[in-house]
Amino acid sequence: MSRIYLAPMEGLLDHVLRDVLTRVGGVDRCVSEFIRVTDQLLPKRVFTRIVPELKNGGRTRAGVPVHPQLLGSDVNCLAENAARLAELQPEGIDLNFGCPAKCVNRHRGGAVLLDEPELIHAIVAAVRRAVPAPVLVTAKMRLGYQDDSRTLECAQAIADGGAAELVVHARTKTDGYKPPAYWERIAAVREALAITVIANGEIWTPEQATLARQRSGCEHLMLGRGMVADPGLALRVRGDGAYAPLPWGQLLPLMQDFFAQVRAHVAPKHQGGRLKQWLHYLRRVYPEAEAAYAALRTVNGADELAQRLFAPAAA
Repeated sequence: MSRIYLAPMEGLLDHVLRDVLTRVGGVDRCVSEFIRVTDQLLPKRVFTRIVPELKNGGRTRAGVPVHPQLLGSDVNCLAENAARLAELQPEGIDLNFGCPAKCVNRHRGGAVLLDEPELIHAIVAAVRRAVPAPVLVTAKMRLGYQDDSRTLECAQAIADGGAAELVVHARTKTDGYKPPAYWERIAAVREALAITVIANGEIWTPEQATLARQRSGCEHLMLGRGMVADPGLALRVRGDGAYAPLPWGQLLPLMQDFFAQVRAHVAPKHQGGRLKQWLHYLRRVYPEAEAAYAALRTVNGADELAQRLFAPAAA
């Protein structure tokens, strides 16, 4: 049976949004935002701050497993941190070879490592050796850094290092997030590797999910921004078009819960921004979100935002 994963999205898809989206349904696994590893062994509280699901058996409230993701380039330090992270008993640990952010790449993290397949292999192999056998080691990569000339080399390095699964975002670092995603370029990776390969990138609709599967040859998919814009997308992809987008009236209570959690965990000056950030994505699917975003764009106070957006629903 095909699986659907929820993507890691730094600055957007944190534990609060993971909680809400996995309660909508259709998601088999989440990957967390990256945990940056540089030159020290991190205390467990760093892992549980970024991935509080580790205090709940490594699962969201809906029971969906979350794989914490590590990012860095120091082989030994990554292995040591993976061993400590494994003590918190996640189902798996993911490795980031795909982040395109300049500040990350400048410090030898994320997609820049796609120019160093030997280092990628060393990282995956060291992490695999460092964690107990039942803990899955998985990875996420792009097609390449500047171009896709070393896609297969990097993918093979990940597989040979002992990863159980590989997600491929069908763009290079240079491509960023600009459409299109080149799903057809994942096909060679899937054909070359014995491990499971998952297609990712630019999947906003069930129709695009079908195309991604056809062109990549991958049975399994990872959804990111498409799921933020359409919280019922995983269900719709599973339903072969049988599901319409989640009705706005059903989405509003979920948004209200999301904002309550944001207000409990996020600094006051950033609370309104988090709600408007999600509304911004929802505008792609919901006319109601477009109207709400326009009306609330200049409102920053959390109390006023909650009153104006949710009070009509509670009335």
